[in-house]
Amino acid sequence: MSGNRQRTLGGGGQHVLDYLKRMQAENPAFFYAVQSDSEHSGGNILWADASARLNYTHFGDTVIFDTTYRTHRYRLPFASFTGFNHHGQPLLFGCALILNESESSYVWLFQTWLHAMSGHSPASITTDPERLIQSAVAQVLPGTRHRFCKWAIFRETKEKLPQLYQSQPTFEAEFKKCVNESETINEFESSWESLLQRYYIMDNEWLRSMYSARQQWVPVYMRDAFFGEVSGTEGSGGLNLFFDGFVNASTTIQMLVKQYEKAIMSWHEKELKADYDTINTTPVLKTPSPMEKQAANLYTKRIFKKFQEELVETLANPATKIDDSGTVATYRVAKFGEDHKANAVSFNSFEMKASCSCQMFEYSGIICRHVLAVFRAKNVLTLPSQYVLKRWTRNAKTGPVVEEQASELPVHFRDSLTVRYNNLRQEAIKFVEEGAKSIHIYNVALDALQEAAKKVASIKNQSSGATLANGGSQELHSNEENQTAAYQSVDEKEKKINELTTEIENTNQRCEVYRTNLLAVLRDMEEQKLKLSVKVQNAKLSLKE
Repeated sequence: MSGNRQRTLGGGGQHVLDYLKRMQAENPAFFYAVQSDSEHSGGNILWADASARLNYTHFGDTVIFDTTYRTHRYRLPFASFTGFNHHGQPLLFGCALILNESESSYVWLFQTWLHAMSGHSPASITTDPERLIQSAVAQVLPGTRHRFCKWAIFRETKEKLPQLYQSQPTFEAEFKKCVNESETINEFESSWESLLQRYYIMDNEWLRSMYSARQQWVPVYMRDAFFGEVSGTEGSGGLNLFFDGFVNASTTIQMLVKQYEKAIMSWHEKELKADYDTINTTPVLKTPSPMEKQAANLYTKRIFKKFQEELVETLANPATKIDDSGTVATYRVAKFGEDHKANAVSFNSFEMKASCSCQMFEYSGIICRHVLAVFRAKNVLTLPSQYVLKRWTRNAKTGPVVEEQASELPVHFRDSLTVRYNNLRQEAIKFVEEGAKSIHIYNVALDALQEAAKKVASIKNQSSGATLANGGSQELHSNEENQTAAYQSVDEKEKKINELTTEIENTNQRCEVYRTNLLAVLRDMEEQKLKLSVKVQNAKLSLKE
């Protein structure tokens, strides 16, 4: 997949640009840029809304650049920058329409996106194995660890070797096993060599090229870099997680804006639900360990479950000291009956630091069972602070680290969004916690929210004329920014008011859905209490008998 390709937006191009201008007029923190001298000439387009830019300050350590939709199987020259939030859910950092596929275009795209993200380079990035993209990443993000999507390589291997896949049906499974299940570099090298010999493909040019690039796609070579995966996310079959189910082979440019907004709304609601579940459910502890209780209070619900799995596994993975040189000791950790798969853990008792040969913490940010087994042997009762990655905690979006990162955003963005967003979010969470405690408090809270929504809608309608005249279309031509004022006609203002009215109606509908869901949860809780009460009464009667 190389070479230059030129595509056009067709009739939907102006629709997208009008949308981007309108969004920036509403909120100066909405960023978009066009790579051309004229917005009608079909240049590449990049945009990132205020939420995407704010999300990046919290979770911009690892990024996925997905260009799946600009392949021949789709009708869209669409690409996205995504990552993962503190629940391990997909998160959006920006979108692009790539009409001119060339090395310079991708360089412009990465430079412009990095500019929108205040110049903060991610620790790692995952992309398709595209030569043009690889070159652009090397130029713009030289300090970022670049990984190829292994499923794209699996797909291309199948396309490059169709006869082998048809004549040798066992090859695909063995090939994936060699890549996915090799736990050490030596194991992979040996397995790869054996695979090529068994199927007589030692001289295959494609496999040779993939072997040469193995350090950028075979997992065992990438485990020393952080990719934020907690459950094999990249192994799910591809990159397009955020827009999966919203953008497909039949999506047109005209449909893109609506589907883009639907995807954002859907994932935002899923994050709110995950926040609610984390706050309002008490994890079931499986051990008497103070460390497990500590982790339950620190991590989000999903991340705690992953940590808990590792902690419970220490019972079947004893640690045996094999070397001791002062403050640093080396342990051998293996599951009962699987001594051939042992991992080595070095532990510095003075600094309370451990490193494991599996490198799970480096790769996912969650401590592994092997290090936890050593902590157990050394009677380390709580997690040392260096092994609690903030991005996986309940408070991932608050605190001095976030404020420090956000400080590099434009002042108006920082003042108008970061502080207000965090304050409102924290107050809203407190409100939800109190409101869910009983039906009476819930009804009072819901009435208050609905009244507040009416007041906000009223203020928005009163100020819409003024705010619509403030923005500007932000375009970058040859890496220079030109701000242009956005003038709105009376008709456009009336249209905007109608759109806001529709948005308010939709919000009220969603509130009603939330109300129904909360009532269902409360009913379930009451039913569970009743059942428990009956069981207690029966137990008492049994004891009396």
